[in-house]
Amino acid sequence: MHIEPGVVDGAKMALAYGTAAAGAGYSFKLAADDLKQHAFASLAVRTVLATVGTFVFFEILPHFPVGISEVHFILGTTLFLLLGPAAAAFGLVFGLLMQGTFFAPSDMPMFFVNMTTLLFPLFAVHALAKRIVPQATAYVDLDYAQVLKMSAIYQGGVVAWVAFWAIYGQGFGAENMTSVMTFGATYMLVVLIEPIADLGVLAGAKALRGAKTGGLFNKRLYSAA
Repeated sequence: MHIEPGVVDGAKMALAYGTAAAGAGYSFKLAADDLKQHAFASLAVRTVLATVGTFVFFEILPHFPVGISEVHFILGTTLFLLLGPAAAAFGLVFGLLMQGTFFAPSDMPMFFVNMTTLLFPLFAVHALAKRIVPQATAYVDLDYAQVLKMSAIYQGGVVAWVAFWAIYGQGFGAENMTSVMTFGATYMLVVLIEPIADLGVLAGAKALRGAKTGGLFNKRLYSAA
């Protein structure tokens, strides 16, 4: 999902600064909502877990250069379901920042572009989860179809943003469009894998139902809305 340096540059970067600022603002709004149900310490711990998870997804799990970008297993819905939207949002940003600072400094010029690509699909999952998941259903009780829909929203959003940035920065040339379509077709294969990973993680979380987890998880994981 990384947009490489040079794809968007110059005056066009102003849009990335604006979308990233909007994403940061909405993330703080999610944090305020989170603190109505959880202690600050819980949000802080879940943010650390999300940051570590994001770093693992980026640096340790397999990732392949394809077309305009790279294919990563960004388990955004896993972070959302386990840790909540606020912790997931902050974790994605901090994990991206950690990767860029220590392992891929060449990516830092595109930090705000890539930040937008990660955050806005997460916001879409958060907004549409209310329609996909009945209020009486805890996240640990989700079925494959529900998790697949959420994964498709997140991964589809990532592909859409990558395509947008590539076309916004480089136009509709044949080579650019081929790279975009190659990336999109390959990346959507992640949708076939992520729901299985999500269900496996949720099964593990379900086994812990009733245990004292000390605010390690989002309350929605085990409770109705």
